[in-house]
Amino acid sequence: MNFYKEDKQLQELLKELLDGDFFQYADRELGEFGEKCAGEIDERARFTDREGQPKLIKYNAYGEDISEIWVNEGYRKTVQQTYNTGIVGFVHKVIPELQKKGNYIYSYAQGYLLSQTEPGFYCPVTLTMATAYLLDQYADDEVKNRFLPHVASTGEVPLYEGATFLTERQGGSDVGANETKAVFNGSGYRLFGEKYFASNAGMCGVAMVLARKEGAPGGTKGLTLFAVPWRKEDGSLNGIKIRRLKDKLGVRAVPSAEVEFEGAEAFVVGDPAKGFYYMMEALNLSRVCNTIASLGIMRRALQEAKHYASNRSSFGHKLTDFPMVKDTLSRLAVKHEIETRTVFKYLPLFEKVMNSRDSVSKEEEVLNRLYIALLKKETAEQAITFSHEAIEMHGGNGYIEDFIVPRLLRDAQVLTVWEGTANILGLEVFRLIQKFNAHELFIMEMTERLQAVTQNYEGWTTPVENGIHELKVLLSFLGKASSNHQTFHSKKTAKLMVDILESIVALEYAASGNERARKVMEVFIEETWGESHIFNDRMRTVEYFGQIVMNHIEIPN
Repeated sequence: MNFYKEDKQLQELLKELLDGDFFQYADRELGEFGEKCAGEIDERARFTDREGQPKLIKYNAYGEDISEIWVNEGYRKTVQQTYNTGIVGFVHKVIPELQKKGNYIYSYAQGYLLSQTEPGFYCPVTLTMATAYLLDQYADDEVKNRFLPHVASTGEVPLYEGATFLTERQGGSDVGANETKAVFNGSGYRLFGEKYFASNAGMCGVAMVLARKEGAPGGTKGLTLFAVPWRKEDGSLNGIKIRRLKDKLGVRAVPSAEVEFEGAEAFVVGDPAKGFYYMMEALNLSRVCNTIASLGIMRRALQEAKHYASNRSSFGHKLTDFPMVKDTLSRLAVKHEIETRTVFKYLPLFEKVMNSRDSVSKEEEVLNRLYIALLKKETAEQAITFSHEAIEMHGGNGYIEDFIVPRLLRDAQVLTVWEGTANILGLEVFRLIQKFNAHELFIMEMTERLQAVTQNYEGWTTPVENGIHELKVLLSFLGKASSNHQTFHSKKTAKLMVDILESIVALEYAASGNERARKVMEVFIEETWGESHIFNDRMRTVEYFGQIVMNHIEIPN
C-alpha cells in the first residue's frame, strides 16, 4: 500500500498547485513518505494506541520530581522520519535540492498522508508548525536564532518539537481569564501558574505560552507571548512539572498533560501587548492543520470501507454489488474529493496571508479567516460521519478494535473540539460578518466564480444560485434580529456558506473537461441540494460508482 500513489486525485491536485520542479520533487518525496505511512508508521500507530501509549515517569529512584514522558521506540522513529522530510522545516528554510523554500501546500500534503495513519502523530507536528511560525514571524533575532533552527530541524541539528499552551482550568475558550503570571527578576522573566490541557508536554523542546506580566491589564489585552524551553542547557527541567497525563478517548499517541510552571525561564516574543493576537494567528494555522487531519481520517475511513465492501461477500454477492452500498461509497468519495479540493485550492490564499502580510489586503485577511472557520468546522464533522459510515460498512467487525475503524472514530471526535468547537466557529463566522462584512465579500466572490461556469452547467448552477439567494435572505433577517437569534442561526449560516463554496468548487472541477469530474460534480450537487425523501429514479451514485469510487475508465461505445 501507498497512501500517496493510490490517491490519483491528490496527485492531480498538487500538479495544479505546484510549479514543475517543485511538483517533481514533491511527487517523489510524497511517494516515499506515503509508502512509510501505509506501512511501518501505520504498524507503529496501532501499537502505540493499544499497547505503547505515552507514560509519565513522575519521580526517579531518589524521589525527585523528574516529570519525564516515556514514549515507545517506534514513536521516536516516527518523529525522526516525519520531521526529516521537512514537514515543518522546509516551510521556513531552503530545500537543498531545489534551492528554494518549501510551502504550506507541500507541508499539508505530508500532513494529509500522516493523518491517514495517526492524527496523534500529526498533532505534535501541528504544534511545532505553530511554534516555528510564531518564532519566525514575531521573535527578535536573539530568541529566533536560539530556537528556530532546532524547531525547523531536518536532522542537521537536534530537534526541538514545539507546543502551544493556552488552556487553563478556569478559562477554557475564555483565554482572557488566564492567570499564569510572568515575573521579572531583574534579568529576565519567570513563569508561575498552570496550563490544564498541554499537548506534547514532555516531548517539546520549547513551548509558546501566554502569561500575564505584573501590572498588565486583565482580559486578552494583558497577555504576553513567551518562548519557554522545556529544559535548561544542563539538561535539567526549566522550572516545569507535569502533574498528570490526560486519559483521552482518542489520539492517544500524543501526550497531553496538566503542566505547572514554578519559575520557568521565559523569553518574550514580539510586542508584549500583542500576545493574544500572535497566538490567534498560530491558532488559524493550527485550524488548517486540523482540517487536513480531518481530511486524512475521511480518506482512510473511505478506503477501509471500500476495501472491506469489495472483499466481503453476503448472500452470495460482494457488498459492492448492492445499490445501497454503492450509494454510500459514492457519496463518501464525492464529498471527500470535493472537500479536499476545496481546502487545497484555498491554500494559496492562506500562504499569502501567512507569509506576505505587507501585500495582503484587508479583504483577503477577512476571507482567509472566514474560510478557515468554515472548512475547519465542516471537515471535523465529516470526519466523524465518515468514520461512522466505515464502521457501519464493516458491520459487527467495525466495533472490534482489531480493525482500524474504531480508532478512526475515537480520533475523529477530538477534531471537532481542538482549535474550536462548532459553536465557537459559528460565532467566529458571525463575528466576521458583523465586524468586517465578511458575508458581502463571500457573496461577491461566490457570485463571480459561479457566473464563470454558468454557461456550461446552467441546470446544475441553479441550486447554487438559489442557495446564494437563501443566504442573502437569511442574513437580511439576521441583520435586524436579536443577538439570541443571531447566535442561534450562526452554525446554520456557516453550513449554508460551506455548501455554496464546495458546490462552486465542484462546478469549477467539472469545467476542466474531465468526464469523471463532471460526474463527481453531478453527484455532489444532487446530494448537497436535493431532497432526500424524493424518489430517485436516476440513481447517479449507483450508475457512476465504477468511475467515481473504483476509478474504472469507461470506454465509449
